Amino acid sequence: MTEHLLKILIVGDGNVGKSSFVHRYVNGQFNKTYKMTVGVDFSVKLLHWSDKEKVRLQLWDVAGQERFISMTRIYYKGALGCVMMFDVTSASSFLNCRHWKQDLDNKAILPNGHSIPCILLANKCDLAQRVVSADSINRFSKANGFVAWMETSVKDNTNIGEAMRRLVQEILSVMSNLDSVQPGPEDSVNPQLDSEHSGSSRAAGCC
Repeated sequence: MTEHLLKILIVGDGNVGKSSFVHRYVNGQFNKTYKMTVGVDFSVKLLHWSDKEKVRLQLWDVAGQERFISMTRIYYKGALGCVMMFDVTSASSFLNCRHWKQDLDNKAILPNGHSIPCILLANKCDLAQRVVSADSINRFSKANGFVAWMETSVKDNTNIGEAMRRLVQEILSVMSNLDSVQPGPEDSVNPQLDSEHSGSSRAAGCC
């Protein structure tokens, strides 16, 4: 049985539903109370991907508040994929995705120099007061190199598992082309980043 270790970032503005997304995906529950993430929260989920493969996901929920953005570089190290989220009832959270994507592409680079796979999630699609159209999201997604985009509702559990499956599928496809750099599952996080990676884990644990 082969086990892949994938570090996945969860990024976007504050209060768009990132922490609730992770909680729903990992624990199958919706948390109604909002608690601001400080720095980064860290969660793990094990997927039985196939008869021969397991996938262990390290989910790094990065704070969306602007004062924490300068801290993101160390959290991004070794990441192999990203979920970028905005709130369809908040135009600013959608517009700020351009900044998040630029920041991500500058800080999270695969060993071959390419950007890491990133999926764009339009959250809170269960709410009637949406202000961001599907056409706008589609154009933005294509123009900025996202793997795909999906409408999600953490509250209604809409497209949560589907979005993560799509992202993991893309990461594994990309990783299969990096085998010459990372020949085994133990190396699915870039080895020279191990010291910084473990330091990030300690930082996550203390927050």
